[in-house]
Amino acid sequence: MHTLSIIIPVLNEADQAAGILPGLQAARQHGHEVIVVDGGSEDNSVDMFTACADKIITAPQGRAVQMNAGAAIADGDALLFLHADTLLVDDFDQLLLAALQRSVWGFFLVRLSGQHCVFRLIEAGMNCRSFLTAVATGDQCLFVRRATFLALHGYAEIALMEDIDLCRRLRALQRPAIIRQPVITSSRRWEERGIFRTILNMWWLRLAWYLGRDPAALARQYD
Repeated sequence: MHTLSIIIPVLNEADQAAGILPGLQAARQHGHEVIVVDGGSEDNSVDMFTACADKIITAPQGRAVQMNAGAAIADGDALLFLHADTLLVDDFDQLLLAALQRSVWGFFLVRLSGQHCVFRLIEAGMNCRSFLTAVATGDQCLFVRRATFLALHGYAEIALMEDIDLCRRLRALQRPAIIRQPVITSSRRWEERGIFRTILNMWWLRLAWYLGRDPAALARQYD
């Protein structure tokens, strides 16, 4: 493993772009490529990312579809799927490439950006769950060897839970390499919709998906 393709699905993320631009520039200086996949933004997201992206393409809206489109044009040995509202840690590329010597895939632990003490409990619960289940969400920056991702035919192009579905298929191959240095992801959803309401909604959506509910119907409840 030598190079990374960092794939960022965006949709009206101009407000978030400034936070991750410095980290992306540093990654490019280390020889990695940045691929931005726009799902039809109506703001200036594409303009914001132009200066720090090696490739910018458009794809139908939907994270799974957008990330698969990015992976299809990637040149790196490994793929890192990055949400636009998540900040990478320093030297993430070295940590990630070292992790891929232990497993074909993995993810980071996570820290939420909010300062409320409840967020410390939420992130602790997320990280504990990830350790126990070997399943992570997209906020935890999933990474995988490109050959492995392609062999599994990428993300299932479903409206919700595509990250969990991929983790379950990867877990069947090998346990993940988990990087303990946390990435920082936005707590805006909890702050805008209410902390406890959002927690309950996420628990319900995950349970409903495990019980076989249609991801498209669940996505409407998530939005």
